Amino acid sequence: MEVRPARIEDCEGIARGMKVVVEEGRWLATAQGTPVEDLTERFRAAVQWDGHLLFVLEDDGELVGAAGLHPTPADGVLNLGMWILAERRGRGGGRMLIEAALAAVPAGVHKVELEVFPDNEAAIALYRSLGFEEEGLRRAHHRREDGSLRSALLMARLYAEPAG
Repeated sequence: MEVRPARIEDCEGIARGMKVVVEEGRWLATAQGTPVEDLTERFRAAVQWDGHLLFVLEDDGELVGAAGLHPTPADGVLNLGMWILAERRGRGGGRMLIEAALAAVPAGVHKVELEVFPDNEAAIALYRSLGFEEEGLRRAHHRREDGSLRSALLMARLYAEPAG
């Protein structure tokens, strides 16, 4: 497996792969039924706009995962998002993606944050092993297709000690 920065020509493949994971209905907060075209445009914008860092995971030339760091409304804070196709999970690709993203964190960033569903124990263990700590819980935060609500665990990795 190999991680590299995403290119504009990767965006449709990133969107198609993410759509597969979204439709599992278990791991990502993105709404099921989100059109591939909408996801493609989101990733094109991320590749082209300053402040976004996007990486892809390839296995034997096939795009099997992606991770991105995206600006937040808080100055100096980036949000991490990631997906990997089901048949490629558990092989170290998630760690490779996150390590590449963290290695690319620009100067001036003091925090990388993420949300993860509390039942995603494998992802939580991976994030902890890479220096992320739990910050809180957004109870009943994401509404699912069936109307149910899912909580989101907030985790972050600090690059500077907070003042006060």
